[in-house]
Amino acid sequence: MTITRIDFVNSVEKKIKDLYPHISRKEIERILEIFLNEFVNGLINGHRIELRGFGVFSTRMRKPKVARNPKTKEEVRLPPRRVAVFKPSKILKNLLTKGE
Repeated sequence: MTITRIDFVNSVEKKIKDLYPHISRKEIERILEIFLNEFVNGLINGHRIELRGFGVFSTRMRKPKVARNPKTKEEVRLPPRRVAVFKPSKILKNLLTKGE
């Protein structure tokens, strides 16, 4: 199952509304937008983002390599690139293994 950004906003909005009924949906959307933008900007700028109890997001450099297009079998050269990586916390790992 995939949770879209709208689903996420709706879920968070419902929970925040229960705790703080005076905050409007627009304000909640704006807060989440700011959070996600800062999160992405942090990764773009090479920062390590740690969310205690959840995990760590960071970026790593991938080496250049020669890949192959599976359809045409043609070689494709991939340049060095940065990719986002996620390492879950021990707490999250334990919660996930209990859910199996």
